[in-house]
Amino acid sequence: MPDIIQLLPDHVANQIAAGEVVQRPASVVKELLENAIDAEATNIKLIIKEAGKILIQVIDNGKGMSQTDARLSFERHATSKIKKAEDLFNLHTKGFRGEALASIAAIAHIDLKSKQENQELGTQIKIEGSVISSQENVSTPKGTSVAVKNLFYNIPARRNFLKSNTIETRHIINEFQRIALAHPTISFSFFHNENEVYNLSTGNFRQRIVAIFGKKTNEKLVPINEVTDVLEINGFVTKPEFAKKKRGEQFFFVNDRFIKNAYLNHAVSGAFESLLSGGYFPTYFLYLTVPTKSIDINIHPTKTEIKFDDEKTLYAILRSTIKHSLGQYNVAPVLDFERSASFDTPYDFKNKTSETPKVTVNPDFNPFKSDIQKSNQFSHKSEKMPKWDSLYTGIDVQNIEVKSETVNSSLFSETSQNSKTYQVHKKYIVSSIKSGVVYINQHLAHQRILYEEFLENITVKEAMSQQLLFPLEIAFNKSDIVLIREIKEDLESVGFLFDKILDDSIIVNGIPVTITESQITIIIEQLLEDIKNDIPNASFSQLDVMSKSLAKSLAIKTGTKLDLKEQEDIVNKLFICKQPDVSPFGKTTFVTINIDEIDKRFNN
Repeated sequence: MPDIIQLLPDHVANQIAAGEVVQRPASVVKELLENAIDAEATNIKLIIKEAGKILIQVIDNGKGMSQTDARLSFERHATSKIKKAEDLFNLHTKGFRGEALASIAAIAHIDLKSKQENQELGTQIKIEGSVISSQENVSTPKGTSVAVKNLFYNIPARRNFLKSNTIETRHIINEFQRIALAHPTISFSFFHNENEVYNLSTGNFRQRIVAIFGKKTNEKLVPINEVTDVLEINGFVTKPEFAKKKRGEQFFFVNDRFIKNAYLNHAVSGAFESLLSGGYFPTYFLYLTVPTKSIDINIHPTKTEIKFDDEKTLYAILRSTIKHSLGQYNVAPVLDFERSASFDTPYDFKNKTSETPKVTVNPDFNPFKSDIQKSNQFSHKSEKMPKWDSLYTGIDVQNIEVKSETVNSSLFSETSQNSKTYQVHKKYIVSSIKSGVVYINQHLAHQRILYEEFLENITVKEAMSQQLLFPLEIAFNKSDIVLIREIKEDLESVGFLFDKILDDSIIVNGIPVTITESQITIIIEQLLEDIKNDIPNASFSQLDVMSKSLAKSLAIKTGTKLDLKEQEDIVNKLFICKQPDVSPFGKTTFVTINIDEIDKRFNN
């Protein structure tokens, strides 16, 4: 029997490795930005085109590379960060495996320029699918510039798996924010299709958070500071009243590296226990510093997950620190065990005897004198007032008719008896039909009605808007503003009217007639979150997601009492929908029970 095991060619092995490291354009952005930080750059510029599918370029002013290092950097497992396995537990850099550039080069066209400070000329290397097409000396500034073009050009199947430009851009922005938040002492700039998205100058953690998420974030932050033998915690949480119905703005950094950890996230949520309403989540920016030997970073290809040697201790410290800070800044009630000195007896009075207070009495004081005078005056006036029975003089009492209220002993009122619908447990609408009875879920049915109305307004006819008496300004972070600009026309087709869209806020002039002013912020935030997570490639699907999101937010909730007219309105509108039997999210809207089924219940 012939041998069947064989070694893979290098270009195939690199493409397989790229599948782990490079999942989408945002993965390339992360690797290139981390390389620039490891090169001790103080200024980093990110340029992308068409959500990174056409171009991803990172330019830094770091140490740069020699001609030999520039060539070796694209070889697999070529790294300057580790020399032996023990070094994995003493890492102070971002990258260390030496596979990022090799993996990227296997699936894209790369143009690298790099120059060290003491060199007159730098090095330029061009690579196409792991093959070096040219290498030459060029004049270039100190530092490194890496341009990644035509990502996945030689793997069309992987390229087809990429989402729309909107959602891929969102992933890139997420990676940029995470790295920029972890390194406030480095200035960053970000350009998408030649438009500036961010221009972040150096500063501290608070300044970087405010620069990314808007000026109004500053007033929401509660400082967190704690130093122990096993852990140092710095950062901020937001006040409970600014909690959101999404988990987007939750950041953990361990030794300046962004991580995801559900266990530590639970510790933060526990600290906010009883301070948040159901379905709301706190926003936090927490920077943890731990000994490098107490963590293992090498457990995930993207290095976003870390294994701690003592998670329980970290959990307890983190939870108690946040609870203490919330109490210290009067965000949550606390017990104060410190005794105030004002309650203590002064030393001067310790041995003094008490003195009997002196009471003086006025012998001429008569408390009844004024009342006696008043009573005499009242008796004189009352004699002049007419008798009470004179008020009814001339009225024929016998001819007055008195109507008594009749009590209706019927089980249902007259209105209910004539009606065709009833509401059960403030959840279902029951209506009789020829074949039996139909039970309608009021929340799901209203979702279907609103969904088709919004979809028709967006795609067929112009929606109705109501003008606000005073324009409303709503703050958003810059990444959300980018998305709002992209869907502005779609929002206007639903009924929103915008006065201005600024860098960190929007000014709303008009809203759809179906919503109230108090719902605007919640609805737009939910809409943005739904679009970020659910948008497929087709352009129509973005309109579909928008219609679903608005319908979900505005539909009548379970537990809402409906009058007869509202019940009949839902029933009538539901059964003229194109697809009345399911909600926009595929759930059953109504159930019918035939009269035969009801008869069987009584015949048993």
